[in-house]
Amino acid sequence: MSERHPIVAITGSSGAGTSTVQRTFEEIFRRENVTAAVIEGDSFHAYDRKTMREKLAACEVGGACQLSHFGPEANLFAELEQLFRSYGESGGGMRRKYLHSQEEAEHWKQEPGTFTPWEELPTGTDLLFYEGLHGAVQHEDVDVARYVDLLIGVVPVVNLEWIQKLHRDKSTRGYSTEAVTDTILRRMHDYVHYICPQFARTHVNFQRVPMVDTSNPFIARSIPTADESMVVIRFANPKGIDFPYLLNMINDSFMSRANTIVVPGGKMELAMQLIFTPFIWRLMDRRRKALSQ
Repeated sequence: MSERHPIVAITGSSGAGTSTVQRTFEEIFRRENVTAAVIEGDSFHAYDRKTMREKLAACEVGGACQLSHFGPEANLFAELEQLFRSYGESGGGMRRKYLHSQEEAEHWKQEPGTFTPWEELPTGTDLLFYEGLHGAVQHEDVDVARYVDLLIGVVPVVNLEWIQKLHRDKSTRGYSTEAVTDTILRRMHDYVHYICPQFARTHVNFQRVPMVDTSNPFIARSIPTADESMVVIRFANPKGIDFPYLLNMINDSFMSRANTIVVPGGKMELAMQLIFTPFIWRLMDRRRKALSQ
């Protein structure tokens, strides 16, 4: 952790809703005049799209295959840790970008599914902001979580996560239900060992819980909406959290435990604004004091 060069990380499974949190922070950064160095977790995958497909094909020939973007074989955990360490020490480090779409790729004159060259982070940033799968990962000698000043987990209940993945992969990628199911099963080992443990290391967790029947996610016709959900927000350390203020500001919210508040799904972004703006104030105040010494 660093007072001069703080790090904020959002960690969550694919399709968990981390992009919603990222959008909320972008609004906070704009309003509070904070300049962030943004890191996309996908940029620390080990393989580009073509190579990953080849690796999967070779893996599946051998029988049971557990290769996935959730685990260490398909990611650069050491390089991600090095970036966090470097930024905390000096405000610098190396990053690249993964080009998801044709539109992104055209700008770089590359193919979709490839990485841009490594480059130095811009100078003069106020903090580093990471959004991806592994903001709190630990593996062997690698411990990414220890460098993060504000660590946020975003995780829907697992059946809802599967529904979201099924609908996204079928509608935007043209996959069949069977193909998506195979992917879920293949990456289950890595999900249990490298995704779930991160949520025990986060400072704040957001878990969306649907208020409709999701007992069989593989036949769900639609994704439960925000208004059909509640969000469970758990604080690892509730000291300093003004729960009466949050309960007053967020209609229909309530406390379920001494460190947990539950809010309507449609109020999740409001809750994030109310919760995280003071966190950013504190990080920036600590940074200003450290730089003035």
